[in-house]
Amino acid sequence: MSHQQNHGQGGHKQAQVAVVMVPLPAQGHLNQLLHLSRLVSTYNIPVHYVTSATHNRQAKLRVHGWNPLSVSNIHFHEFPTPHFHSPPPNPNASIKFPSHLQPSFDASSHLRDPFAKLLHSLVPKSQRIVVIHDSLMSSVVQDLVLIPHVESYSFHSVSAFAMFFYFWEALGRPFPVEPELLKDLPSLEGCFTTEFRKFITKQHKCTNLASGRLYNTCKAIEGPFLDLLAKEEISGNKKQWALGPVNPVEIQDNSLRSNHAHKCLEWLDKQAPNSVIYVSFGTTTSLSDAQIEELALGLEMSEQKFIWVLRDADTGNIFSGEGKRGDDDQLPKGYEERVEGRGMVVRGWAPQLEILGHPSTGGFMSHCGWNSCMESITMGVPIAAWPMHSDQPRNTVLITNLLKIGLVVKDWERREDLVESTTVERAVRMLMESREGEEMRRRAAELGGAVGESAAEGGGSRSELDSFISHITR
Repeated sequence: MSHQQNHGQGGHKQAQVAVVMVPLPAQGHLNQLLHLSRLVSTYNIPVHYVTSATHNRQAKLRVHGWNPLSVSNIHFHEFPTPHFHSPPPNPNASIKFPSHLQPSFDASSHLRDPFAKLLHSLVPKSQRIVVIHDSLMSSVVQDLVLIPHVESYSFHSVSAFAMFFYFWEALGRPFPVEPELLKDLPSLEGCFTTEFRKFITKQHKCTNLASGRLYNTCKAIEGPFLDLLAKEEISGNKKQWALGPVNPVEIQDNSLRSNHAHKCLEWLDKQAPNSVIYVSFGTTTSLSDAQIEELALGLEMSEQKFIWVLRDADTGNIFSGEGKRGDDDQLPKGYEERVEGRGMVVRGWAPQLEILGHPSTGGFMSHCGWNSCMESITMGVPIAAWPMHSDQPRNTVLITNLLKIGLVVKDWERREDLVESTTVERAVRMLMESREGEEMRRRAAELGGAVGESAAEGGGSRSELDSFISHITR
């Protein structure tokens, strides 16, 4: 990390600013702000990461590519939230949004008082406090306007593409956009539950308190959409910075792997370059038993090598051990024996960033959550897109139509349908062994290279980060 240590503006000034991170308590959100904490901490700025004890533990346990315990100026604050119901996910729900996490989201609103107390305690020690909060935690940080020398920035954990269209539609389409873009834009129908839509609305009422917006993306990936977001009608003339990718672009040295390498990484070491497809649908999706069976058969019929992470969606408290289905009854009888040596089923947490960064991984079947998209892009891996909910259908359009680094497995228009094994087989073969798949892999590698350059010293993304740090330490 030392190469990044020294690009602050002189030591004495740095101590005058403290940064407070407030993530939404869901894995894809906890993870992005913890990664951003690492980037900010390299400028010798103290970072305070604020969430419940459970979610702190979750974020630290699962972060990849660096060790949060090795960074001395990231301080974890564990605030109590009231006990909340942590029901199991429902794999058969018609809307795939993880409604079982809603009690956890609602409980997080109780962080408002402890958060305000923390700010008051930091004020005497710093000339300025900068709050970076998930855009969906705006109501928790609303009291910061009452405290002098505090400013805030809302962090958007989704693509600029999805964010732009969300704002553009919410603001009544204030200016025309290219008709080409609209013709394939999926509607938000089926993306969220009614309760979560209400939650979003409540949060967005408070976002206007922020001094600017931060995005986990960069011009190399989404230049045109960052430009659209910067238009006055959308930005309200507030500043924005594209600080992505927040995840490490290179995995830190292999010392992380030496003693306790995950078994799938050792298996990948034995495979040919670009020969394995990685299959994982993130932390908020549970597939029905019928869908698991079709996917299993499709992977088997494709005759491609695969690593498949088969796990239920996270519960609100991942450590409570409640609500897990038995593993054994979900796969066809004798399946793992039949695919042995060619396919590997992983049932726990898998080191996704390291799997995507491994030379043997040549494709990623994904739900297209933004974390997964950014990790896949930075590692130069093309995507077989299977969107489930939220921003994923729109991210799918970005990945397949606009960036042309992937193909569609499940069409959002037919989201109620079972994806049959033959569809899975066809998609996997196309990505892994067809000429079109090879082209997507070439484009993905090119884009990954451009993003790597952008994040390096002198690159566009690094300059944005420098510019943001200069702004908050001004």
